[in-house]
Amino acid sequence: MTKVKGKADKNLSNVVEDLDRNPVNSHQAQQLQQDTNDRRHQDQLNHDEPTDLFHSRS
Repeated sequence: MTKVKGKADKNLSNVVEDLDRNPVNSHQAQQLQQDTNDRRHQDQLNHDEPTDLFHSRS
């Protein structure tokens, strides 16, 4: 697939990069999937809890 520079959605470009990978065996496929899962988990950890929006930190 083509790589679009500029105002392309970063999440969509990451998905395209993930789909462009062709694992050579089941172990590599598992490693690629684990990398994706780790990124998703870290992204989830980086988001604030919804309750944080209602409480001031003063």
